[in-house]
Amino acid sequence: MSRRGWVLFVALAVIWGVPYLLIKVAVADFSPVTVVFLRCAIGAALLLPWTLARGRLGPALRAHWRALLLFTVLEMTGPWLLLSWAETELSSSLTGLLVAGVPFVAALTARLAGEEERLSPVRVVGMLVGVVGIAVLLGLDVGGAQLGPLLAVALVVVGYATAPMVISRRLSDVPGVTASAFALVVTALVYAPFAVPRLGAAAAVPADAWTAVVLLGTVCTAAALALFFALIREAGPQRALVITFVNPAVAVGLGVLLLDEPFTLGLAVGLPLVLLGCVLATRRSPAPVPAAEVAAARPA
Repeated sequence: MSRRGWVLFVALAVIWGVPYLLIKVAVADFSPVTVVFLRCAIGAALLLPWTLARGRLGPALRAHWRALLLFTVLEMTGPWLLLSWAETELSSSLTGLLVAGVPFVAALTARLAGEEERLSPVRVVGMLVGVVGIAVLLGLDVGGAQLGPLLAVALVVVGYATAPMVISRRLSDVPGVTASAFALVVTALVYAPFAVPRLGAAAAVPADAWTAVVLLGTVCTAAALALFFALIREAGPQRALVITFVNPAVAVGLGVLLLDEPFTLGLAVGLPLVLLGCVLATRRSPAPVPAAEVAAARPA
């Protein structure tokens, strides 16, 4: 990747390394549907004025409303509710580990659709090293986990893996903030009838849950989505998704630095493997870059 791509990658690795923890904190006091509604409403309040001020929403809707709706369902409306519900049963670490399967599903679907460049042996090895590193880092502990939450996370993985293909194939000329603002507004409206009646009891919710929701909406949603679109256009949709290898590692690292969690042997061995896997999995292949990836690299 380019230097700009790596800067975006590292920034998102940090920002998206904390949502699993924040969701876990939030769903302890808010219902999953309320968490998703508040997250989207806060994010939309930040991104929609910017989009409307530049007059970009109307043209995007007229030309691409179907693709925008499809992206919304795959990236937010479905996955965010499923993820919040799953974390009422699963640990944030295990959830992050399961979501790390996104690059594999993305690579498979891209190959089936003829979108992605040839997966070189180096990139395949990089993905395998990344998954092994996460397994060492967090431990593959699914004992006692219910099938429902695991299936919910599996659907999240499918959504996250296919949404960037919609961006690269059908929304390459739509600014990232515009698409994000639309998706946030639609998702908030979908869940508003179920979440708003429950906000009456919000006064009794502790401050840490509110703080988690606000951070989810501002930093992990509004800011992160703008950066994510920039990364997709800079590095391509499949390489951008390799960030899911780093997110669980960042989450554990923040626990060590900020919460005085122990620095274990798993951390010492797993974290370097994760970083090495990311470097290898994002290496460019010598094969020509397909037209879809060239389109996806257009600046916002």
